[in-house]
Amino acid sequence: MMLVVENKLCLSLSVALCYLLLAASFVRSKHHHGNAANDLVDIINKNRTAHKLPQLNDSPGLGCMALQYVELCKGNCTGNNAVNCKPPEDDFTEIFAPNCGIELPTFGTITGHIVGCQSKYLEPSIAFSHVLVKDSKSLSLLRNKSHSQVGVGLIRFHKGPFFWSILFSDGKTNSTFVLEDRGTGIKQKEGCYSGSTFPCSSGHSVSVLLNIIFIISLAFLQIYHLHQA
Repeated sequence: MMLVVENKLCLSLSVALCYLLLAASFVRSKHHHGNAANDLVDIINKNRTAHKLPQLNDSPGLGCMALQYVELCKGNCTGNNAVNCKPPEDDFTEIFAPNCGIELPTFGTITGHIVGCQSKYLEPSIAFSHVLVKDSKSLSLLRNKSHSQVGVGLIRFHKGPFFWSILFSDGKTNSTFVLEDRGTGIKQKEGCYSGSTFPCSSGHSVSVLLNIIFIISLAFLQIYHLHQA
């Protein structure tokens, strides 16, 4: 009798371990390193260096404004993953910069922007090639030699599509789009932006948590059935 109990306990522990390993693997594949906007900047720079172009400086100020940009585009995602939204130029200096705590004397020139959307979350590499840089026009903008800085924003509106935004500038590193107190005063509620240590707070992280709970629940259910046998 004791041997049967020990065998069941051993089998239960093995099942639990398998499910926990599955959950851990799921977390690694879905965590996106905490901030998918930073990952997208890495992809942009790899694309540029592959064509012998200099890397762009990851500017938190530009990234924060990129997030502000797409926050105004709610409900403007078209069927071909484009964003039908163009805020007035004055919004950059009168709304985006103040909201990000950018020191206005350091506001530089925006040399280009790319915006895209998708109904579901995509890995940064897929979002890059299928949503943001999907035609010759956006590719040409990405490889423009006048750029020196880049910032990326990512957000998902409640039960809605995901929005990505890229802003480029020709400003000097550390002297343009400077954040007051290094951005410590920014209260990020949703989404994420590049150059920030804050993780994304968008919907895909919630779905990951729900899937982990589901996997662990299956483990306990399997153990229960083994003990009832």
